Amino acid sequence: MTESIFMETDEPPNLLIVDDDEVFCSVLAKAMKKRGFSVTCAHTIDAALQFAETTMPEYAIVDLKLANESGLVMVEKLKQLDPGTRIVMLTGYASIATAVEAIKLGATHYLAKPVDADEIMSAFERTTGESNTPISANPLSVGRLEWEYIQRILAENDNNISVTARILNMHRRTLQRKLAKKPLRE
Repeated sequence: MTESIFMETDEPPNLLIVDDDEVFCSVLAKAMKKRGFSVTCAHTIDAALQFAETTMPEYAIVDLKLANESGLVMVEKLKQLDPGTRIVMLTGYASIATAVEAIKLGATHYLAKPVDADEIMSAFERTTGESNTPISANPLSVGRLEWEYIQRILAENDNNISVTARILNMHRRTLQRKLAKKPLRE
């Protein structure tokens, strides 16, 4: 699989993994090294940007939720540095709003955790959408619709919880509790 995305060069392509989970980062780095990458891990946006500004990565894997930071910021910065960087966004907090924003900002693909290295490799290879993607026969649950709506309003307000809470006519702490929970799986 790796032959189709790697250029014919002597040097392995640079891969930047940005995730605040150090154990996950380490395991994923080993798996990606086995697939021919030169891997660097960063656990904050600042550390990732320091690397990206000196050694432009051809590929990046970015977690959506980085402690108190949004991986969407990293996607935007990487694309500003090099529009050719292929970025896969990973998240344990998948939502339609963040998926749309990640793609708009330049991510190649958006995957919900748990994922394995082969899924990430496939995501790096994808350059177009698939019109034959199956459409779910079941509508979203009320809980999931609420999660999606909150995520959309939050994204529209630059992740400002106070403003989002006012718009949703909800107490800020209530919104924070809802955001701390993982989204309902469908």
